[in-house]
Amino acid sequence: MTYQKITLDLNKLANPTKATILSGFFKTGKGQYGEGDKFLGITVPEQRKIAKKYYKEVSFEDLQKMLESKIHEYRLTALLILVYKYDKTKDKKLKKEIYNFYIKNLQYINNWDLVDVTTPNIVGDYLLNNPKEKKILYKLVKSKNLWERRVAILATFRFIKEKQFEDTLTISKILLNDKHDLIHKAVGWMLREMGKRDIKLLIKFLDKYAATMPRTMLRYAIEKFGEETRKYYLKKK
Repeated sequence: MTYQKITLDLNKLANPTKATILSGFFKTGKGQYGEGDKFLGITVPEQRKIAKKYYKEVSFEDLQKMLESKIHEYRLTALLILVYKYDKTKDKKLKKEIYNFYIKNLQYINNWDLVDVTTPNIVGDYLLNNPKEKKILYKLVKSKNLWERRVAILATFRFIKEKQFEDTLTISKILLNDKHDLIHKAVGWMLREMGKRDIKLLIKFLDKYAATMPRTMLRYAIEKFGEETRKYYLKKK
């Protein structure tokens, strides 16, 4: 019944004009990375409100139905519910259950926003507190699946916030030769976040890899630098 209530609430917020815009923004055309994704045209804040409303009562069975939907907002709302469930509990067994459920359903976490707003909160936090299980990241980073590789680097955002940079650096090195622009952006973003906490470490990384890393990755990594420093590193390309 909760599945029906959540989807009814979402359907009431559908905005066909926004749906068309989002379909283009998230590249849902044939051959594009979001091919086949369907949008209702609902904002993320609206989805967060619904997630907060239902997270206590919704079952994993209902969340599974939502994740298996082709409707993007069903999947994102389900993932936001998982984040609230994870954040609000102190029960380690439940946290592990949520993490395992998330990993089991990676095939449905198949666009960049789905990864970015949920992976650090669940995968990142769980592995921060269970570091012996971090090997999953080194499996995902070598996946042929674009989104699994993005999960691997985005999970380290949680580590970065605790000033633990080793995995970010190691995974970034593995992804230096990745072919996809969305990975270049994600790695550059995480390097930039690392640099906010330890600028010397970022500079050391750039001094070694700026000449060989993808230009988009480099641009994202140096975004917060002064103009002269940005020019210095861009000339290495």
